[in-house]
Amino acid sequence: IKKLLPHRPPMLLVEKLADIVPGQSATGYKAVSINEPFFMGHFPERAVMPGVLIVEAMAQTAGALVVHSLGGKTSSVVYFMTIENARFRKPVGPGDLMRMTVKLIRSRGPVWKFAGQAFVGDTLCAEAEFSAMISDGAAG
Repeated sequence: IKKLLPHRPPMLLVEKLADIVPGQSATGYKAVSINEPFFMGHFPERAVMPGVLIVEAMAQTAGALVVHSLGGKTSSVVYFMTIENARFRKPVGPGDLMRMTVKLIRSRGPVWKFAGQAFVGDTLCAEAEFSAMISDGAAG
């Protein structure tokens, strides 16, 4: 995963990839621990993974799929462009194993659009559509 994504802890939110179908779909996993830095403030009395980080985890899964599909170019970076139709259905918390499924909706040139879902067990916790642009990683 570290060969496919530029993210590093604490912002690397995908620990395992599976079921990769290049140019189509992938599944990512994140074991959510009470030691995650965001739990100190969100919320101390009832730890809940922030929804934006769940979407980020789905997007990282998609980004890893894109880079893998393009031959694993390590200099490539995938940048968010849009997030649409985000729905948060059930909280994700410490001890949960979050499974993120992403499916390609379309790609045109450097722009890729995905539908993502996040599950704990068989329970749908969040879903969103998002698009991203692949870049060669150069600044600017």
